[in-house]
This record gives sequence, structure tokens and C-alpha cells, in this order.
Amino acid sequence: MTTTAWQAEGTGPNLVVHADNSEFLPTLPDGSFTMIYVDPPFNTGRVQSRRQTTMVRNADGGGDRVGFGGRSYDTIKGALHSYDDAFTDYWQFLEPRLVEAWRLLAGNGTLYLHLDYREVHYAKVMLDAIFGRECFLNEIIWAYDYGARAKNRWPTKHDNILVYVKDPKKYHFDSAEVDREPYMAPGLVTPEKRERGKLPTDVWWHTIVSPTGKEKTGYPTQKPEGLVRRAVAASSREGDWVLDFFAGSGTLGAVAAKLGRRFVCVDANPQAIEVMAARLGHVATVVGPPAAGPVETPVPGKLPLFET
Repeated sequence: MTTTAWQAEGTGPNLVVHADNSEFLPTLPDGSFTMIYVDPPFNTGRVQSRRQTTMVRNADGGGDRVGFGGRSYDTIKGALHSYDDAFTDYWQFLEPRLVEAWRLLAGNGTLYLHLDYREVHYAKVMLDAIFGRECFLNEIIWAYDYGARAKNRWPTKHDNILVYVKDPKKYHFDSAEVDREPYMAPGLVTPEKRERGKLPTDVWWHTIVSPTGKEKTGYPTQKPEGLVRRAVAASSREGDWVLDFFAGSGTLGAVAAKLGRRFVCVDANPQAIEVMAARLGHVATVVGPPAAGPVETPVPGKLPLFET
């Protein structure tokens, strides 16, 4: 993997990176991002061996093991594998990447982890171990109403977004920047409130990306800009760096560019890079895998980013 000269406080361009995130994330410096949004695969499809323990970073240096660079870690016993085999596989896939997310968040930073009902409960336990339970901020329910309806159970029409902060005493959150919603009972509020709208709760009613709308890129797991915009607006400021390392169609980058944030989007899927290059190439540098050499879409006035 190429190494990066990128710095969060630098003047380099926005980035779309074609890389395995497990290899690329360790090349980025600590505390670089005010907000991280990730929408990982809900089912990895991988067959992996079990392990009995996992290691999570201890920010205070009081862990029971010392790793690379003198970093301190706590040992978390893998008792949960006896409850659900799928959890062990998913933990092995996702946990190292979420440890990196914790490292990469600034002191006032926030992580949004987008999952569905199958894995969210296990991921909550995982994030409690990595961040600390006191750093849990919200579980957001994204509710939508589209597609087929099961007749043998309650139809599943929502996703879950777990929200964790790096430091519960100084995280950034600006509700004034968030788009407002119509009141469900407008007759019960004053005309002034009705005109302004109400602040969203932790249940977000938002349609999926329209199959025929202008926003549609053709990427199968694309998320709507309105959904991601709300998170970016609340948990970052203009000029802040934001990150998505399961970037897919690049919705985080599209939203960040419109809101004046700077972004890094990472994905290993060539189809995702192709979609993001078309969608974000006018505002970002696209960097290809090292085997093929850097493949860049130049941005006028921006500095070169990668070193070999």
C-alpha cells in the first residue's frame, strides 16, 4: 500500500481512495476527522475461524497488554461467540476497522455506524467495548416505507444507526444546523412553530433513493443524501474533515462537498470507485490501487497527496 502525506490540517484535496480500508486506514494520522459515517456490509459472506479474545485500545494507557508503538490495549473475552456464531465472524471483520475509527476521530468527533436489525445489537456491544458505554449518544432509526411487505411477520422497514462520540464531554453537536421536519399535528402548535418546523428526534422518516430520481447512481446500496446530510450538519462544521471507509456510491462525499466539509471516501470495490469518480471527480482526487500506480483526477490549485 502506498503511504500518505495527507494531514487533516493540510490543504490537500478531497479524496476518493481505491483501497482495502484495513490497509489504508492505518496510514492516516490520529484524530484527523470530526465525523465518520460508515455503512458496512450487513453480511460479510466470509468464513472465518473463531477466536476467544479480542483487543481494544485503551485511551488512558491502563490496558492489560501493550502493542505496537507502545499503545495500550484491554483484552475482551469472546464469550458472545457461544450465543451466535454469526457474531464471531462479523466481529472479526468489523472490530479492527472500528478500532481504527476510534483512533481517527478527533477529540470532539462522532461516529455514525449504519447497520440493520440483524447485526446492530452485536455491534452495540462491540462499540461499548471500544469507545466505552459512556460514549454512546444515540441509536437512530431510519424508517422508510418502500418495497414488498412480508405477510408472515411485521414487515421490516427500518435501518439502525449507532452514534458514538470520542469524548462525551466535548463532542460537537449543532442542532441549529439540522434540517427541520413538519409537525405531525400542526394544529396543536403556534403558526410560528408550524412555519419553522420541529427538530428531528432519533426516528428519521426519510424515503429511500428514488429509482427514477436525479440522485440515483445505480449503485445497489446507495443511501439518500438527505439522510447523511442530517448527520454531517449536526456533527461537523464547515471546513472539517469527514470520512467514510465503506463509501459505496460516495453519498458522504456528495453531501460534504455541498456543505463545505472536506472528505475522504474509501472503497475496495472497482464499481464503487467508478461511480464515485463520476459523481465526485470534479471536487476530489481519485487515487487508484498501488499495483496500477496512482490514478488521479486533478483538482486545480490543490496539492499532490500521495508519496510512494
